[in-house]
Amino acid sequence: QVQFVPSGGGLVQPGGSLRLSCVASGFIFSKYIVGWYRQAPGKEREYVALISPSGGITYGGSMKGRITISRDNAKNMLYLEINPLEPEDTAVYYCKAPNIGGAWGQGTQVTVSS
Repeated sequence: QVQFVPSGGGLVQPGGSLRLSCVASGFIFSKYIVGWYRQAPGKEREYVALISPSGGITYGGSMKGRITISRDNAKNMLYLEINPLEPEDTAVYYCKAPNIGGAWGQGTQVTVSS
């Protein structure tokens, strides 16, 4: 069963930073593109960034310049660092492999507010 479990969200002040983590299971992680997505209140889900098995990165656009995506294939882990955070980054953040089906999971809530 393919599963993605993100963590690391929370309440952060504007200008702060966060590092999100995601543990994946149920598939050969090192062979797939994986990435971060987010869904802000009242908006459609959008992709934040994708990273290939070899480390090639594609950015969704709205957060480029403020994020760092990385992966650890040995640990089946995906990471996202956001710095600096803006109020518009408030959203539920998800991790997923775009070429694998399955549920989105619960995500991790990031709230940026003073």
